[in-house]
Amino acid sequence: MTRIFPKTGVPAEDLLARMEAVRADDPKWREGRMISSVYFVSDELMDLTRAAYGSFILENALYSGEHARRRKVGFATLTMFEEEIIAMALEILNAPEGAGGNTTSGGTESIMLAVKAARDWAREHRRVPGTPELVVPRTAHPAFNKAAAYMDLAVKRVPQGPDFRADVAAMDAAVSENTILMAGSAPAYPFGVIDPITELAELAKNRGVWFHVDACVGGYQANFARKLGYPVPAHDLGVDGVWSISADLHKYGFTAKGMSTILYREAALKDYATFTFDDWPYGTYSTPTVGGSRTGGAQAAAWAVMKYLGEKGYLDAVRTIMETRARLMDGVEDIDGLTVRGKPHIGLMSIGSDEYDVHAVADAMLARGWITGRGKEPNSIHLTLSPVHAAIHNSFISDLAGAAAAVRSGQFTGSGEGAVYVG
Repeated sequence: MTRIFPKTGVPAEDLLARMEAVRADDPKWREGRMISSVYFVSDELMDLTRAAYGSFILENALYSGEHARRRKVGFATLTMFEEEIIAMALEILNAPEGAGGNTTSGGTESIMLAVKAARDWAREHRRVPGTPELVVPRTAHPAFNKAAAYMDLAVKRVPQGPDFRADVAAMDAAVSENTILMAGSAPAYPFGVIDPITELAELAKNRGVWFHVDACVGGYQANFARKLGYPVPAHDLGVDGVWSISADLHKYGFTAKGMSTILYREAALKDYATFTFDDWPYGTYSTPTVGGSRTGGAQAAAWAVMKYLGEKGYLDAVRTIMETRARLMDGVEDIDGLTVRGKPHIGLMSIGSDEYDVHAVADAMLARGWITGRGKEPNSIHLTLSPVHAAIHNSFISDLAGAAAAVRSGQFTGSGEGAVYVG
């Protein structure tokens, strides 16, 4: 076996130089050439994020919260960060009085906590005769299945309607006495469309079922778009019947990776997501999240970014995204054979074709230096837009037209590789 672990330390300057050399072939996301996965506003904001993160990188968020503050054994600053992050999140997402929540490491963890809370609430308040099950749209994030796999639950995925949104009647038909959670997306990642949350939440309420909104990708964009006058459907904790909502700050909150929020209509519902263990010589172990030790850097960076941007900063960023989306949608519709799938509500787009292989078009774009996402049902090119993409929309559309023409004429056939999730 080749040894790569050094016997003596490598000088810092050598390591940093090596890191820069290796990243030379990474996607040029700062130039807007990657329209997936990275949510970037400006170098100025990134500098603030880096400084705030680095200042608290070794502080442990495990030792924070009300219990730590009361006993004076933890990091009061991290407690303040989380409390203010959650307070701002509850305000943005129209929470009722008495709501609460926690920060988490990402959307998957937030969804898993919602599922655990729904399961434990059902154990206490309902009689479920069979295997507890989740009922979600076909377009819902795979994290629901991941949570179910960890907790030995069943999942019913219900085909979406022709507009790519959840089919309310079909969801209703899928609910049974074993259903412990229903969910809708705001938006569904594959198509950027927000499910009919109001109707789904009413259905869940009538059935006595916990209803969760997965707003991981859109939670910190959709309401700002709505304030700007865009036709964004109601989808948050202000909707009657919504019990919980997950929303990622490290997406359209523009904070560093490793920061999401899980919010509950009543703060007491957090207890059903909390894990507590008493039979340990060291004492009680209790965490409201899946993770135990967590870096305080992610919380510090999120707090700093939210305070720095404020409502005006978010409105400005979302305005830029929505204007860019409009220009891209117009450009796509002008290209023979390409169309936008559905009617996206925020800064996500799915581009498809009924005439030729759109994945081959994505390959042709990759050859031109563009990295996009890809969907498979139906085949599509998937875009997640950030403010940085405002400067490149003309060149993107020009290259997209050339790539489509090359595929349409048979000059470019593509690799034949399928879609892979990058989000």
